Amino acid sequence: MKIIAADDEVIALEELEEAIKEAVKETKYEEAELSCFRNPEKLLEYASEHAYDVVFLDVEMGAISGIDVAKQLKIWNPKVNIVFVTAYSKYMAEAFKMHVSGYIEKPVTAKVVREELDELRIPVLPSKKNILHARCFGTFDVFVNGKSLSFDRSKTKEMLAYLIDRRGNAVTSGELRAVLWEDAESDSSKASYLQKLKKDLNKTLKAQGLEDIFMTSWNKYAIDDQKISCDYYDYLDDKPEGVRAYNGEYMAQYSWGEVRNVILRDREN
Repeated sequence: MKIIAADDEVIALEELEEAIKEAVKETKYEEAELSCFRNPEKLLEYASEHAYDVVFLDVEMGAISGIDVAKQLKIWNPKVNIVFVTAYSKYMAEAFKMHVSGYIEKPVTAKVVREELDELRIPVLPSKKNILHARCFGTFDVFVNGKSLSFDRSKTKEMLAYLIDRRGNAVTSGELRAVLWEDAESDSSKASYLQKLKKDLNKTLKAQGLEDIFMTSWNKYAIDDQKISCDYYDYLDDKPEGVRAYNGEYMAQYSWGEVRNVILRDREN
């Protein structure tokens, strides 16, 4: 779970932060990540580029109210759980018109925060470890638990990139050779090298407990796209985080990626 907390008063934010940290220890979200902000502009800047599940918001935060911040966050992420934190009950009616998850009156305690986390309007599934995350926008990279995967051969990474691009559709060894080495579809030496890439990919994924992502059969290669978190897939599925992630570039280090990028640019226009 990813949590955001915001209050423009230093002491109030420190109390909120401490209450949240104490509360999550007694819930199924004990490994939750918490980001705290005093400045609503900084919060919005962060939220425009990062995922978030629950946001504890002070209502009165200077130039931008917590109500306005919440409205923007819900546009970006309709499934976010907003919990307003305030010393005033007068905002309760407006808050619940927005279908927020909860409303806490100050002073905040760990007990009250824990109750809110236990009764979220939109339940958050505990995050799973060892999930392959693919970044396709910009330069391609793949991560497990926040760390970039390292392959013995650079072409192994490019082969995985192409399979992710195909989103579960099987490709032949000839197609892979043509993509990876251009005009090498019938080159027998490249066919042998492709087998080395296959072994490298299998070994690397197996070390992470993710070998079932890579699927092979006679002369066929594919990935299980249901077992990958990917900004490109989120974009195609019109998820806000995927739409925000597209920056005009797609797998920029691979020449074949430009073909896909032209399609993405046309879609944007």
